[in-house]
Amino acid sequence: MTDRRAQLAMNLARVEERIAAACEAAGRKRTDVNLIVVTKTYPASDVRLLAELGVRNVAENRDQEAKPKAVDCSDLDLQWHFIGQLQTNKVRSVTGYADVVHSVDRLRLVDALASAAVRCGREIGCLIQVALDAPSGSVGSRGGAAPSDVLAVADAIAVAPGLRIEGLMAIAPLAGAYAGNPRAAFERLMEISTSVRESHPAATMVSAGMSSDLEEAVSAGATHVRVGTAVLGVRPRLG
Repeated sequence: MTDRRAQLAMNLARVEERIAAACEAAGRKRTDVNLIVVTKTYPASDVRLLAELGVRNVAENRDQEAKPKAVDCSDLDLQWHFIGQLQTNKVRSVTGYADVVHSVDRLRLVDALASAAVRCGREIGCLIQVALDAPSGSVGSRGGAAPSDVLAVADAIAVAPGLRIEGLMAIAPLAGAYAGNPRAAFERLMEISTSVRESHPAATMVSAGMSSDLEEAVSAGATHVRVGTAVLGVRPRLG
């Protein structure tokens, strides 16, 4: 076993222990929570090692890095998640490899994704990113629709060709009422999820929690956690 493979295996085991413990504390089954490993800034060789270790869900946030990595790993049985803010001029590229886009936050983006998905003959799973600290009619500083605007985006995805509504995603806010309180933020996300599912029962996925707050996300009810640093290590500075 190479040093890097051994390191990843050890890190994955530690994250698995954390998720399992969080599920037990919350009275949930371990199978209720899925791990998505965020591989941004790390090479395709790490993705291959992760696949060997049983990882099936990987995430990227920059198209210029994700696209070549997905091509390099196209022979692997992986589901690719795009989690970054998505500009409409990158949609055509992203729909070529992403199975699920976590950052759908506006009607114009829904239209662009639908057109690109139909053009390439794919069906793309969509999560609505919720900016818990954004006022109605605005987009959050790190992307995301305001809570009051989420249902309109969900309605648009549900009728758009080439798209499939999967659920919601959020990042714990750095400012506002939920700053420093990820548990409360994720509980609010679950409330919004419950409301959306009244109109869209298939929108059961809740993507929340990262390396620093996955326990709070699991406790609140998240179905997917996005973990990067705790698996791959501290990322090098970019630029």
